Amino acid sequence: ADYLDNGNNKMAIQQADKLLKKHKDLHCAKVLKAIGLQRTGKQDEAYALAQEVAALEPTDDNSLQALTILYREMHRPELVTKLYEAAVKKVPNSEEYHSHLFMAYARVGEYKKMQQAGMALYKIVPKNPYYFWSVMSLIMQSISAQDENLSKTMFLPLAERMVEKMVKEDKIEAEAEVELYYMILERLEKYQEALDVVRGKLGEKLTSELQSRENKCMAMYKKLCRWPECNALSRRLLLKNSDDWQFYITYFDSVFQLIDESWTPPLEEEQSLEGEVHYSIEQAVKFIEERITEESKSARPLRGPYLAKLELIRRLRCRGCNDEYKLGDPEELMFQYFKKFGDKPCCFTDLKVFVDLLPSSQYTKFISQLLEVIPLSAAAESKVALPADIKALQQHLCVVQLTRLLGIYHAMDKKEKLTAVRELMLRYRHGLEFGKTCLKTELQFSDYYCLLAVHLLLDLWLEEGEETAVWQCLTFLEEGLSHSPSNAQFKLLLIRIYCRLGAFEPVAELYSSLDAKHIQHDTIGYLLTRYAESLGHYAAASQSCNFALRFFHSNQKDTSEYIIQAYKYGAFEKIPEFIAFRNRLNSSLHFAQVRTERMLLDLLLEANISTSLEESIKSMSLSPEEDDIPWKDLRDNRDLTVLFNWDPKDRDISEEHRKLSLEEETVWLRIRSLTLRLVSGLPTLSHTIQPKNSEKTAENGVSSKIDTIRSLLQQLEAAVDSGKKFLEQKIQYPVLGPPPTRMAGFFSNGSCQCQTSLFYLVSDIYELDTNGLEDSAEIQERIGNSFKSLIERLTDLFNKCKGDLIEVRDGTLKTQPNLLENLVFFVETISITLWVSSYCDSVLRPFKSNLQKKKKKKKESSVAMPPVFTHFLDYVTELQTLTSNVIDHIKGLEIILTALKLEELSLKDTLLLQEEKKFTKTVQGKVQSSYHHSVQEIGELLKKRLDTIKKLKI
Repeated sequence: ADYLDNGNNKMAIQQADKLLKKHKDLHCAKVLKAIGLQRTGKQDEAYALAQEVAALEPTDDNSLQALTILYREMHRPELVTKLYEAAVKKVPNSEEYHSHLFMAYARVGEYKKMQQAGMALYKIVPKNPYYFWSVMSLIMQSISAQDENLSKTMFLPLAERMVEKMVKEDKIEAEAEVELYYMILERLEKYQEALDVVRGKLGEKLTSELQSRENKCMAMYKKLCRWPECNALSRRLLLKNSDDWQFYITYFDSVFQLIDESWTPPLEEEQSLEGEVHYSIEQAVKFIEERITEESKSARPLRGPYLAKLELIRRLRCRGCNDEYKLGDPEELMFQYFKKFGDKPCCFTDLKVFVDLLPSSQYTKFISQLLEVIPLSAAAESKVALPADIKALQQHLCVVQLTRLLGIYHAMDKKEKLTAVRELMLRYRHGLEFGKTCLKTELQFSDYYCLLAVHLLLDLWLEEGEETAVWQCLTFLEEGLSHSPSNAQFKLLLIRIYCRLGAFEPVAELYSSLDAKHIQHDTIGYLLTRYAESLGHYAAASQSCNFALRFFHSNQKDTSEYIIQAYKYGAFEKIPEFIAFRNRLNSSLHFAQVRTERMLLDLLLEANISTSLEESIKSMSLSPEEDDIPWKDLRDNRDLTVLFNWDPKDRDISEEHRKLSLEEETVWLRIRSLTLRLVSGLPTLSHTIQPKNSEKTAENGVSSKIDTIRSLLQQLEAAVDSGKKFLEQKIQYPVLGPPPTRMAGFFSNGSCQCQTSLFYLVSDIYELDTNGLEDSAEIQERIGNSFKSLIERLTDLFNKCKGDLIEVRDGTLKTQPNLLENLVFFVETISITLWVSSYCDSVLRPFKSNLQKKKKKKKESSVAMPPVFTHFLDYVTELQTLTSNVIDHIKGLEIILTALKLEELSLKDTLLLQEEKKFTKTVQGKVQSSYHHSVQEIGELLKKRLDTIKKLKI
C-alpha cells in the first residue's frame, strides 16, 4: 500500500505477487495488485482480478475499502453498490457497512434505494440524521420525477408525514431538520404552514445564518402576497441596519403594492404581525429622510440611505409623480454623493444605476461640476492638472468613467479622441508613482486610465478603420501588464485583440496566466477554444480542449462527492443545488462544442495519417446514429460581461445580443456535429455487400447505414439553410461582446458547398457499388461531373487563401487574419475530401481487379474500361497538383514572414514615446511569430495529407 501511495505502481505489483505466493487467498493483496495494474494502464487485467475478489463477497474492511478505491478510479461507481449490498447481507447489523451502502447509492443517484438504506440504518441505530437521510431521499425522488403530479401527490406528502411524526414525538434536534421541513412545505406550496414553522418554536433552531428566520419569513410573506407584513418587517430590519440594500427594495415594493391596493390599517388590532406599516408615499419619503439624518450620526459613512433616496426618485418618476414630494434634484444628490464617496472605487458602479435620471443636456455640465471639486494641481499653465494623492486620483478616475458612460468620449472626433488618449496615458503613468510599493499581485491604482485609453483606441480602430490604433492598443496593454502583472482585465482584452488579429500564440500564455479555476473553464473557456483551431494552432487547440474536457468530466465525479458531504453534515438545502449545478454543466453549450471540435480535430490530425479513419472513429466510440448533444436543454454558461466596459446602454451588450449569439452558436454546433457524424458514417459503408442481392442487403443492415447518411445529409442541408438565414440579419455584436462563430467564413469561402457536395458524392458511389458497373453509365457520368466540380470548388477555396498575411502599407502594418481562417478551412475540407476519396477507392478497387480477371479469361486486350476509372484517376491527379500548389503557397508565406523585418517600420507615428516603442516592437514580433507558427503547423499537416493522396491510385 505504501508503494501505491508514493506512485510506485510496479513495485506495488511485485510486492503483492510475493504475498500471493505465500498466501494464495489474501483478498486484500489481490485488490492492491489490481490497483497497481489499473494505474499502469492494464485496465482489463485489473478488472478481471477485482471481479475474482468481488465474486467471493468479502466482508473484511481492507478489501472493501481497496475495491471501492479501485472502482472509483475505473469510473464504475455502480460496482461499489453491489459490493456493499453483498456485505450488508452477510453482516446485517453493521452500521458502518449500511452507511457505506447508502453513500454508494448516493454516488449513482439511486434515490429510492437510498431511502430504503436510510430507514434500514435508522432501524439498526435510531439516530436522527439517518432518519432524515431517508426523508431527503424522498425529496430527491420528487425532484428527479418526470411527473410533476407524482412528486406533489406521493413523494413530498410522504416526506411531510415522516417529518410531522418526528415533530409530534418532539424528536427534532438539529437546525438541518427544521430546514428540511421548511424545504418540503415550500415545495408543496404550503406557504402558511412554512411560515408557522419558521415563526414557531422550531424556528428558534434557525441560527447558523444571519437573519435566517427573517429571510425565510420574508420569502413566505411575498409568496402569500402579505404586503403589510413585508413592509413592516423590512422597515424593522432597516432600522437595525440602514445599509442593507435588499430590504430597501422590499420596502419600496411593498409600499407601492399597498398604495395600489389602497390598503388602510385595521382599526382595532395591530397593523400587522410584524408591527407598524407604511402605506403612503409621504411615510416612505419621511422614512428615507430619517435614515439619512441617522446616517450623519453613525461612526462610518453608509451609502445605503443616499442611494435609497435616488431609488425612490426613480420609482416615483416611473409612476409619473415626482415633483410633489420635494426629494431634491437627482443631479444635486449625485453631486453630493460624489463629494462624500467619490474616492471609493464603488462610487462609479453606485451612480451608474442612476445616470438615467440626468437629462442628456446636463451631462457636460454635470461632469465639469464634479471635476471642479477634485483637488488637482498643474505644474504650469499649459500642463495637465494632476492629482496629488490616491484619494484625488480615485475621484478623478470616477469622473473619467462617468464621462465614458455618458457617451461624451463617443461623441468626440478623431483628433479629440487622440488627445484624450494621450491625456489618459499621461495620467496613467503619473498614477504609477502612488503604487511603487504595490506587490506583484496587486493592481496599480491608475490601471483604469490605461484601460479607458485602450477603449477609445478600439473605437478608432473598429469604427473608423484606423489600423495604427490597434497596434497602439496592444502596446498600451502590454505596457500596463508590465506594471500590473496580475491585472486580469488587461489580459482578457489582450486575448480578444490578438485573436481578432489572428495571432493565437501569445494568447495561450496569457490565458494560462489568468489561472482559470474550475467553473471558469466553462464561463470564459470560449475565449480560447473559439480561436485556437481556427487560427491553425492545432497543438494548442488540442491542449485547450483537453483543459475544458478534463473539467467537465471530473465535474461528474466531484459533484457526487459534494452531495455525500452534504448528507454527512446535514446541509440538505445544498443537495438540490449541487444536482442543478451538475445538470447545468452537463448541458453546457461550451461542453458540447468542445466535445465536437475535439473529435473533429483528432480526426483531422490522425485519421488516415497515423491510424486509419475506421480505427480513429472506433477509439472515440463515434457512431452516425447517435447524437449525445442535449439540443433542447443547451445552456449558455458563457460569461459575456467578463470584460469591463463603460459604454452607454445603447452600445453595451443587450439581452438581444445574448439570444442571437446563442442561436448562432447552436446552428454552428449543429453543422459541426452533423459533419462529424457524417464522417463517422464513412467506414460503416465499406464492403460487406453482394451487389444486386437485395434481401442480403437488408439483413446486413448496410442499406440502413446509407439511409442514416442520407438522412444526416438532409439535416445538414437544413442546418446550413438556417445558418444562412441567420447571417442575412448581418448582426454586429458590440466590440467586447460575444465573438462571432466561424460560420460566416465557412459559407463565404466555399468550404460549406465543398463539404456538402462530398457527402452527396458518397451517396452516388454507394449506388454505383450496389448497381455494379454494367448498366450504370448515368451514375458514372454523375460521379465524373461531381469530381470535376469538386476540383473547381477546391481551387476557388484556395484562391480565397491567397494574399499576404501581414504587409507594411504607408508605414503601418496591415494584417489579413481571414486568410488564415480560410487556409484552416481548406485543410479541413481537403481532409474530408480524402476520407471520401478513400471510400471511392475501396469501392473501385475490387471492380478493377474483377475486370482484370475477366480480361485474362477472355484473353482479349479490348475489354473497355468503364469511364468512372478515368474520372477517378484524373481527379486524384488534379487533387495532388492542387495540394502541392497550396503547400508551395504556404512555403512562400513562411519565407515572407521570416524575411519581414518589422524594425524597418520606423513607426512614423511621432506620438509614440521611446518606452512605448519597445512594447510596440514586442507586440508586432508576437503577431509575426504567431502567424509563422500557424503557417508552419498548417503546412506540416498538408504535407501529411499529400502523402495520403499519393496512395490513392487504383
